[in-house]
Amino acid sequence: MRRCRGPIDAGGRNPVGQGETDTPAARAGAPADGPAQARRRRAVVAALMLAMALAALDSTIVSTAVPQIVGDLGGFSVFSWLFSGYLLAVTVTLPVYGKLSDTSGRKPVLVAGAVLFLAGSLLCAAAWNMAALIAFRVVQGLGGGALQGTVQTLAADLYPLKERPKIQARLSTVWATSAVAGPALGGLLAAYADWRWIFLINLPIGALALWLIVRHLHEPERVARRERPRIDWAGALAVFACGGVLLTALVQGGVAWAWLSAPSLSLFGTGLALVAVVVLVERRAAEPIIPGWVWRRRTIAAVNLALGALGLLMVAPTVFLPTYAQAVLGLAPVAAGFVLSVWTLSWPVSAALSQHVYRRIGFRDTAMLGIGVAALLLLAFPFLPYPGEPWQPALLMLLLGGALGLFQLPLIIGVQSTVGWEERGTATASVLFCRQSGQTLGAALFGAVANAVLAARLGGAGDLDSVTRALDSGHADGHLSRAVAAAVHAVYLGAAGAAALAFVVLLVLAPRRFPVLENQGS
Repeated sequence: MRRCRGPIDAGGRNPVGQGETDTPAARAGAPADGPAQARRRRAVVAALMLAMALAALDSTIVSTAVPQIVGDLGGFSVFSWLFSGYLLAVTVTLPVYGKLSDTSGRKPVLVAGAVLFLAGSLLCAAAWNMAALIAFRVVQGLGGGALQGTVQTLAADLYPLKERPKIQARLSTVWATSAVAGPALGGLLAAYADWRWIFLINLPIGALALWLIVRHLHEPERVARRERPRIDWAGALAVFACGGVLLTALVQGGVAWAWLSAPSLSLFGTGLALVAVVVLVERRAAEPIIPGWVWRRRTIAAVNLALGALGLLMVAPTVFLPTYAQAVLGLAPVAAGFVLSVWTLSWPVSAALSQHVYRRIGFRDTAMLGIGVAALLLLAFPFLPYPGEPWQPALLMLLLGGALGLFQLPLIIGVQSTVGWEERGTATASVLFCRQSGQTLGAALFGAVANAVLAARLGGAGDLDSVTRALDSGHADGHLSRAVAAAVHAVYLGAAGAAALAFVVLLVLAPRRFPVLENQGS
């Protein structure tokens, strides 16, 4: 097999026990990790954690500063694109950056993504109106896609299979902490400084991460090959256009326009046509952005579908639980956020401990155990007493975080361990892309379900926006509270169905034992 690179570590050599270059000769010639190599790897890990924090913070930090941003720039009718634009750019670029990291190396992709992200942050801080801010958020997202996918891929490159849960648990902890701290930090900066500092704060953090990567991450020289790797720019453009159109249709459908309106039908029609274009372009490409093996290999295809279902079900707690806590339990926004945030305590702990389970029963069965428990917990939510006590949904969320940590991490590590270095970026990006797409689909689907239930309960005059206005004005009466409870219960039932779907996908499609490369562990 022809290779352009081998696996890397922070010291610039091929680590024994990982990747396809683990030959007897390599073992004989590779020295053990010395103090210098250990320091370099710690520096690179610190950089990866900082990069992950940037990507995670910018998904949430803007939310609490919207009133100040709108008050300064205007554009209330389109402010939702501050989030949607960033999400779209991150999602559709994941497969592009994954392939580029396999053909050109992780370091240049990560450096370029960090620079683009920081440039977008600086531009956001200088935005003069809402249209400019939305455009610059898209630029941020273009860099954020490189950060998310490449950080996860590098984590697998730096550590052999038996040590990967440690780094993945650290990254999960960073993500969870950032998700909780983001809204609070955004609110504080908007209230006591200026909303522009929400973006300026990225600059020193990102600059430190960039400096650590440039200084301490060394990739081996490219092995000689007959020709330079060809980048599938046509495929990248087609994937970007297709993903952007379809995700826009899902994000804005039922919000900016009705599902069966002309704009919605036009976008979905255009998206389906672009799907055909993507298939045609990628089948002819020498090195396609989305290679066919991603879906032909049972293991990767099953994990893609299962993590798509994970993205779908995660919408239920992240989007709807805070509204439930305020309208049904009568909690203040901060307390409502705490009910949700408790799952960020158990998720990374469970992920770190999952290695002790999958080493005994395998990646697939560990993930099935986690998602099976998650399905039961989601199914239990509608049976909570009305109105109930705050500790009851909080306990379910704590247990749900533990179950999902047991589900997600073994699948990601398992997929990364079934491929060599030259395919790992693409494989990692594919599972992250499916998870992100699942979240977008879930937001549209469950939003429609919740609105339908609210309209039925409130006589056709209710939707999520009317609930939000009632909560802001303090006029949420008992009738509205029961309607919100019914809507959220319906969403949780749908989420339980998504968890059951993930369980079935793993049971039917995934092999019981993942085909882990022999030199990566058992």
